[in-house]
Amino acid sequence: MADRSRRRRIRRALLAALVAFAVAVPVSGAARPAAVPAPAPTVLGPLRDASPAALAQRYAVSRQDIRAAGRAATDHGDLKRAASLRAMAAPGRQFMSFDGRDGGRSVEVVGELPSARRIAVLVPGAGVGLDTYGRLRRDATALQRELGPGGAVVVWLGYRSPATVSTTVLTAERAAEAAPGLRALVDGVRAVRPAARISLLCHSYGSVICARSAPGTAADALVFYGSPGVGVEDVSGLRTGARVWAGRGGEDWIAHVPHLRVRVPFVATVGFGADPVAEGFGAEVFDAGDGGHSDYLLRGSRSLTSLARIVDGAEPLEVSR
Repeated sequence: MADRSRRRRIRRALLAALVAFAVAVPVSGAARPAAVPAPAPTVLGPLRDASPAALAQRYAVSRQDIRAAGRAATDHGDLKRAASLRAMAAPGRQFMSFDGRDGGRSVEVVGELPSARRIAVLVPGAGVGLDTYGRLRRDATALQRELGPGGAVVVWLGYRSPATVSTTVLTAERAAEAAPGLRALVDGVRAVRPAARISLLCHSYGSVICARSAPGTAADALVFYGSPGVGVEDVSGLRTGARVWAGRGGEDWIAHVPHLRVRVPFVATVGFGADPVAEGFGAEVFDAGDGGHSDYLLRGSRSLTSLARIVDGAEPLEVSR
């Protein structure tokens, strides 16, 4: 009992240090740059038709919106943002929606959604935005190639991702804001591809969003990887009929984040509770290899193989004991 109490105090101290670090670094750094302006996007209705013609029209409209945002970024003098947007607007890219305002929102399809039998929805974590979108696209492409014909990847950047080092990343505030949008996206994909197998692949802070959207989800599988916790103490708290998986790379620093939820007076509840890969959580644990926090979808990795197998509805690589 004494050992358990001591461990709890140590973990609370570590979490307190993490909170202090998250507060001190942004405050002591330089002022945030001014937001990059972007025009309001074309209003597109919910996804109701996944025919090639209907999707081609959505993709064309979104490409126009991306190019308009790129021109605004150039006029603003943000050449990095403009270059990123030029890449996103390239021929062959397939965005179902795009909004360049307030940090940016987008939904991109890699693969052919009209014929997809297996669909992975990628939900990214902290520190992801329009300026770093290339890495997310790289990961989605690697996964789609691993899935092969009949597999499609939907890249959902549907929320204002918190900075990796910030107080925001320690709370569920952004996740609560984002969850309805993710649920709507999955519902839309299910409506237009009712026979397809849909898997939510939730990385890092993205796993908190997926957990918030889990009750009654239309997805067949929830996959948490590189997760700081998901805001519930075990699988039953997710209130979902989806199969729940969890994995963590051997070199992922997230393993050292205390898995607690602590109320900080006058601030918020920080931390996300139980570790999804812990035996007591109740998720099925897959082999995520030895990679780091950003390595789960690297080509040739064990984690990519496991994730693709889960999306396929097959058993992933087993964890070595």
